[in-house]
Order: sequence, then C-alpha cells, then structure tokens
Amino acid sequence: MNKETLQNYLEAAPFFLFVGIARLLPRLWALKLGRQLGRASRFFQPKRVATARDNLRKAYPDKDSAWIESMIRKVFEHLGISSMEMLRLNHFTTRRDVDDHFTFDGLEHLQALKKQQQGAFLLTGHVGFWEAGTFFMPILGYPVDFVAKKIRNPFVDRFIQNQREGAGGRCLDSKKGARRIIRALTDQRMVCLLLDQHVSKKQGIVVNFFNRPAYATPIIPQIALKNQTPIVPVFVYRQEDYNYRVVIHPPLVFDGPATKQAVQDCTQKLTDIVEEAIRQQPDQWFWVHRRWRKSAERQTS
Repeated sequence: MNKETLQNYLEAAPFFLFVGIARLLPRLWALKLGRQLGRASRFFQPKRVATARDNLRKAYPDKDSAWIESMIRKVFEHLGISSMEMLRLNHFTTRRDVDDHFTFDGLEHLQALKKQQQGAFLLTGHVGFWEAGTFFMPILGYPVDFVAKKIRNPFVDRFIQNQREGAGGRCLDSKKGARRIIRALTDQRMVCLLLDQHVSKKQGIVVNFFNRPAYATPIIPQIALKNQTPIVPVFVYRQEDYNYRVVIHPPLVFDGPATKQAVQDCTQKLTDIVEEAIRQQPDQWFWVHRRWRKSAERQTS
C-alpha cells in the first residue's frame, strides 16, 4: 500500500464511521441529529461562518444583524440535515417512498416531454434536498443523468457515486461533460445541471447574481440554443415535517443562433430563475460557498 492510498484510507475512515451511524438510526432521528450537529458545527468553522455572513449581508442589505445571525444558524442546520439525507439516500428505494415523502407541483411538464420522447436539461441549484432527484426521477420512469464533480478521495467518491446511481440514474463527470451531455440528450435522456456554483474565469461568463457579479457556466445555453433543447427548472424544498415539495417549472426553449450575446442573455435568465428559487427558501441554500469573486467584480468595473 503506497502512501497516497494509506492517506485516503485514513481520511475516509471517520466518514464511513459517520455513514454507519447515519444508516443505523431511524430516518427522523437521523435527520434531527443532523440538524443539531449542523447547528453545533458552525462554532468550529469560523471561516465558513464569516463567508456566510458576508454573503447574506450583501445579498440582503435590508436585513438586520439579528436576521442574518438567525439565518446563519438555519443554514448550518440545513447543511447538517443535508449531510444525513445524502448518506441515507439509498434508504429511498420504491415508488411508495416517493408517495410517502414527496409532493409535486408541475409534474405534467416532465410527463409531456417524456411523451414527446425528447431529451431535456433539468436546471437546479444547491437548494433544499437537491440530491433527491437522483432517486425520484428514475423511480418515476424518467431516464436521467447528473453532472457532478468527482471527490478527491476515491473511496468517498465511489460511495457518493453509488448513492447517486442507486435508483438507476447515471453520473457524468463534469470535467468530461459537454460531449457526454450531448450524447445523453440525443438518447432522449434528461440531464441535470446545477448553475449556482463558482466556475473559473476561463470556463465561465459574468452574470448578475443577487445584485453582484459572479461567474456562471454557459454550457446549458450553448447547447440549448444550438439544438433548441428544452430547459426545465426543478427545485426540491424540504418542509418542516422533513418531507419534500418538488417544484417543476414549465420548459424553456431558447430560439436563435448561439451568439455571444444570446448565450449571455440566456445564462442570465437561468441565473435569475435559480436566484428566485433560493429567495423562496434562503435558509436552504449553500451560503458558505465563495460564490462571488473579486475577479468577476473587476471584469464588470
């Protein structure tokens, strides 16, 4: 065993210990424990707390300090619950699990696309239980792929990939994304992409996100404009009873050539949709992420 493999084992050991605990507990106990652990974790992550505070202050300049601090607590509680949900994703296995824990607004939009035998983008963000689509989409009969980044630790990465593919969906490596995305769409599959993470200046274009410049990937509009591929915004909100409300918007179809301006306008429109979804439930977004960078601000100044 080489040094790198040993290090990966040592790093993964506490993670899998936590996985074992999460899976042994009844569902509600596990999620409530996740909430408490998330709330406590903010005291051990001062840099992430500072990032969340800065992001929230700038996104909600009209809110006072009490609201900001309350939101930070709720955000960390949400992250703790989300961790438990991800580790226990394989406990959702049947259509009854869908019926028991999920309600849907707008499912007819996906049904129409399926009848038309048409591939489509599913647009979402790190809102609520965003991983849930890896379960309910295949269970409901929709062939779906999920674009995701690989995790550095190979043992953890393999575990997470197995969780995401357990119900029948497929993971696509974001580093090799474009060609595989086009192939999946050609095969009449739905491809889920998240649009709310920072991408590098080289890969992204600047958009307005919560009234601040940020980089976003233009890959969805580039492909959608060229092929008139429908884009369906989908967001999964966690409810107070730990069940989920899935909101599926009507499909968007962008016409015309994929000019630089058209790609810019479409990326901004999609970013606006994600922002509005976050504003519906701001405590269920990933505010600890360094979404905004000074290089984007300089590019617009």
